[in-house]
Amino acid sequence: MDVFEAIKKRKSVRTYLDKPIEEKLNAVLEAGRLAPSASNRQEWRFVIVRDSEVRRKIGEAANGQGFVGKAPVVIVACAVTDGHVMSCGQPCYPIDVAIALDHISLAAVEQGLGTCWIGAFNEAKVKEILGIPEEVKVVELMPIGYPATQAVQEKDRLPFSKIVKYDRW
Repeated sequence: MDVFEAIKKRKSVRTYLDKPIEEKLNAVLEAGRLAPSASNRQEWRFVIVRDSEVRRKIGEAANGQGFVGKAPVVIVACAVTDGHVMSCGQPCYPIDVAIALDHISLAAVEQGLGTCWIGAFNEAKVKEILGIPEEVKVVELMPIGYPATQAVQEKDRLPFSKIVKYDRW
């Protein structure tokens, strides 16, 4: 599968098959490890949650989104950061973690897996459940598994002419 096919097939998956993904998990995580980062800081860290009871608790901490805990694995994407801010004024870590997760989500599609970006969660509760140190930032949650349905959805996106400007705004 080429990258454009993976981009077109990627969707937010909220229903997963009860099927282990262990044989594909390392390949997907490797895609995140290979992602670029500002000044090659590589601030991302991933807690891989496989235990069903811990996943259930993570779903509760994700504002009660129970489907999160029903995926066979939840990737808890964190950052070990010194708070470095790029010269453009943006902090590195949330952008770099997002790049790594995007690599992971596209690699997951290539492996026949699905993911969902979860930004609605209580960071303090997630840290407590997983024993994550106070100084570590929890940036995103990403359930991952085999989608219950393989249907490709048409993406509702703005037209190209509305989002792309050439040479000037």
